[in-house]
Amino acid sequence: MASVQDTTSSKGIQGSRRRGIALHAVLVIGLLLSAFPFYWAIIMSTHTSTEIFSYPPKLLPGSHFLQNVRSLFDNIDFFGSMFNSLLVASAVTFLVLFFDSLAAFVFAKFEFPGRRALFVLLMAIFMVPTQMAIIPQFVIMSKIGWIGSMTALIVPAAANAFGIFWMRQYMKSAIHDELLDASRIDGAHFLRQYWHVALPVVRPGLAFLGIFTFMGQWNDYAWPLIALTNPDNVTLQVALSQLNGVHGTTDYGMVMTGALLALIPLLIVFAVGAKQIIGDLGKGAIK
Repeated sequence: MASVQDTTSSKGIQGSRRRGIALHAVLVIGLLLSAFPFYWAIIMSTHTSTEIFSYPPKLLPGSHFLQNVRSLFDNIDFFGSMFNSLLVASAVTFLVLFFDSLAAFVFAKFEFPGRRALFVLLMAIFMVPTQMAIIPQFVIMSKIGWIGSMTALIVPAAANAFGIFWMRQYMKSAIHDELLDASRIDGAHFLRQYWHVALPVVRPGLAFLGIFTFMGQWNDYAWPLIALTNPDNVTLQVALSQLNGVHGTTDYGMVMTGALLALIPLLIVFAVGAKQIIGDLGKGAIK
């Protein structure tokens, strides 16, 4: 009887190992497939256009990276446009985190007349494509006199329906009513409840929203192209688009070098934000 049980246990352990090995193999394949575009971008940034389109394709780094970097800096104001993108993306991210989390806190934890109607209106706005708002948004910015300035990029994006919806759903489950009741007994007013009770609990949700917002603003192309009328004062994505067709031809090595360098801030923000999410998942507001 004991030998039968030992055999069954051994088979179970072997089956679990096989499933574990198969799972890890699938994850490794997925990792390689996800990382290949980044690797290919690095490879193309080290070659000339002729080498990029050669057959068979070159899978190892070349020797033209520094030359592509020099060509990139000669054709566009790379650091100036990168500063503009950093300014816009950072300002919008900060404003979105503040306004969206504040509105979500009210929607999630407070009763007031018209709350459901306002939330339905918010969801209706959420479903409207952003492209439909470009023309009226341009008209409004033109009448205010903000066309051509960074303000036209920052203020319209200071709050959005997705962020409010995301933070509301997160706060409903993460912030317990007993915690707010205890803070009220201690004499905490609304803003103190928001700042000292709600925000410490929802930091992982804020980290995700911050990453999502920063990446969206960093990669935004259509609205900056329309709103920034001065070609010498553009964001990085618009500046990189000017590399297409320089001198009648496109230097794809130079273009890929610019795209690769533009990824660096995104990778830094993602690494910091992901660390924040992982580090705060098990933390609460009570100390």
